[in-house]
Amino acid sequence: MEAVLAITIGIVFGSGIWLILRPRSFQVLIGLMLMSYAVNLFIFAMGRLSVDRPPLTPAGTPPDPALLADPVPQALVLTAIVIGFATTALYLVVMIGARGLTGTDHVDGEEPEE
Repeated sequence: MEAVLAITIGIVFGSGIWLILRPRSFQVLIGLMLMSYAVNLFIFAMGRLSVDRPPLTPAGTPPDPALLADPVPQALVLTAIVIGFATTALYLVVMIGARGLTGTDHVDGEEPEE
């Protein structure tokens, strides 16, 4: 399970880097989103992946930390999702404004000469 998740995180992060190197603003935005998703998956996986384990301690039993999920990575990922959404919305507004001013969506503001 961990190997599959590690490979998936690597592929998503690599795809994000490849898209960031593209010349169009929308591709850069999608690349940034993919990279943030990969980092969120990585942080979430650091809280231990567990299947068929209770998220809370049953009543009347002493808590065993080995059986519970770590809530700190979950809180970090939730915060990162909210911040990533706000950053994406801001970048999208800036991208639309730049498209209106320059007439192109290239990162450098110029269409390539052919």
